[in-house]
Amino acid sequence: MKQTAATFFHFIAGRYGNLVLAYRSLVVIGTQLILILAANLAAFELRFEGDIPPEYRQIMWDQMPVVVLIFGSGLWVFGIQRGLWRYVGLYDLGKIILASLVSATTVYGVIHVAGGIKEYPRSVIVLTGVLNGLYLAGIRLAVRGFREWLQVVGPSARRVLIVGAGNAGELLVRDMLSDANYNCLPVGFVDDDPIKRRMKIHGIPVIGTIGEIKKVARQLEAHEIIVAIPSGSTTVKQRILAASEGCAVPIKTLPDIKQLLGDPVSLHQVRPMRLEDLLQREPIQTDRQELHPLITGKTLLVTGAGGSIGSELCRQIARHKPQALVLFERYENALHALLLELRATFPDVKILPFIGDVTVIDRVSEVFRQTGPDIVFHAAAHKHVPLMELNPKEAIRNNILGTRVVAEVAFKTGVDRFVLISTDKAVNPSSVMGVTKRIAEHLVQEFNHSGLTKFTVVRFGNVLGSNGSVVPLFSEQIHKGGPVTVTHPEIKRFFMTIPEAVQLVLQASVMGRGGEVFVLDMGEQIKVADLARNMIVLAGFVPGRDIAIVFTGLRPGEKLYEELFEDSEQVEPTTHPKIHRAVGTPVPMGELGEWLKSLPATLPKRDEEELLQDLKRLVPSFQPALPHQVS
Repeated sequence: MKQTAATFFHFIAGRYGNLVLAYRSLVVIGTQLILILAANLAAFELRFEGDIPPEYRQIMWDQMPVVVLIFGSGLWVFGIQRGLWRYVGLYDLGKIILASLVSATTVYGVIHVAGGIKEYPRSVIVLTGVLNGLYLAGIRLAVRGFREWLQVVGPSARRVLIVGAGNAGELLVRDMLSDANYNCLPVGFVDDDPIKRRMKIHGIPVIGTIGEIKKVARQLEAHEIIVAIPSGSTTVKQRILAASEGCAVPIKTLPDIKQLLGDPVSLHQVRPMRLEDLLQREPIQTDRQELHPLITGKTLLVTGAGGSIGSELCRQIARHKPQALVLFERYENALHALLLELRATFPDVKILPFIGDVTVIDRVSEVFRQTGPDIVFHAAAHKHVPLMELNPKEAIRNNILGTRVVAEVAFKTGVDRFVLISTDKAVNPSSVMGVTKRIAEHLVQEFNHSGLTKFTVVRFGNVLGSNGSVVPLFSEQIHKGGPVTVTHPEIKRFFMTIPEAVQLVLQASVMGRGGEVFVLDMGEQIKVADLARNMIVLAGFVPGRDIAIVFTGLRPGEKLYEELFEDSEQVEPTTHPKIHRAVGTPVPMGELGEWLKSLPATLPKRDEEELLQDLKRLVPSFQPALPHQVS
């Protein structure tokens, strides 16, 4: 029955809604005048218990225009006609009461005092004011309730379970109920506060606790879950995700409280919950004000500008208004996309795009001569571990020789600062990629001893969502229906967000005095299998039922867990509580220097096994971990 009525009213609204909207003001004013007239008539009827004497009936009709004019003018003065009935709240009701009170007082003054009509009952004036307020408030509440009723019975409305019955949850429910365009129906809350249990907010019950999300979602047949706890910690969000496993519905969330300040909570701000919300530590924040004197008015060059880290570096650098931002990238499509984005977002920043390879010294020298950079961020590198195991010569050429070329040109052209982006895979390396990055670290530290350029290394773990990382791979596998492939049930990795990684790089460029290796305190390592499960749950599927997780075995060069420091390195604090300094013994530069000197000519001819033996000799901690050797 309700569905039939709702369908009928939706049809009427669709057919005549535009006509009503075109004459909305006239409809509202006309309705209000009719209600004032009805209030005055009802007041006389109540005063005389339904039997109005003829003399008073004559007085009523004689003074009716005065009453309607004064009450109507009062509503106009207080702007009652401008409020949208669908959003009526305490503020609107307060204005209606005030307008009715002022109008009733004015009627008394005009009729009794100025007009001298003492026969006009004072009780009728009071009742007219009271009834007028009730009628005007009642019709608005009725319209709002009717719209919410239509929303509730809408056949296509998505049934939403809201986690968190606080202020944000209340505002979110109000937004859902007041605007049918969202097509959302809140069906229940879950909250751990025992005081809120079995209570109702805007008619929506608080049914259970966070731990009961799965049971409540099934009971209420929820189509999605929205987490309305903007101040919730990472631990709370992890609890919510764990409790939601098996619901088979998408999970969405509100942004954190800082993003909501000054902006009312609404469904426009609801977004899918992301892995960043589930990091096992609070996000790192750095003092961006320190970056202004370092970057503003300077020329900065980023190698590998089209990559995940390089492109985010460019975005964050551009915010600080450099004199020029030089993009050095060999992949033209990535460079072109970044160039369009930066020019659209930062039209006042001078962007200089250059296509080139970091291993070609003539091209690197040419770009440095043309642009004269003050600061260089060297993010260009081969980073795919299994691919580099199959292509060790290219890993050596790009990661070692490329770093040497850029560092040497930076040194010769008098660059003020040079920052190398390194990786946790350079610590006790088990892969070709890791050991080449380790040698790159030593190269940069050695260059620091020779001139005025400050050479600094920044070392961190995996970044969520970077090109080639597990997150995009898992997303694609989930989109295709699975299975999601994980190499080993116990494999662990450090994870951070791309913006966090770039903040660290920029902070290191401020803190660096030359020769340091900065490492971020990244918290605990996360099991990749848990990451896969979380992504499946966030997508609205059940791990193992809807999407399978398949373990494929460790790949060449892969370790079960990563490290941020070698045993031979000393860990020293810095002025930033989340950034540490690794102090160790670099590779003897004599042997490394001789090897590097002959490498450009001999690399194409060398046997790959011989090159691996060279790398083992240069980095004694390099122990290739073949899959069959790992238990």
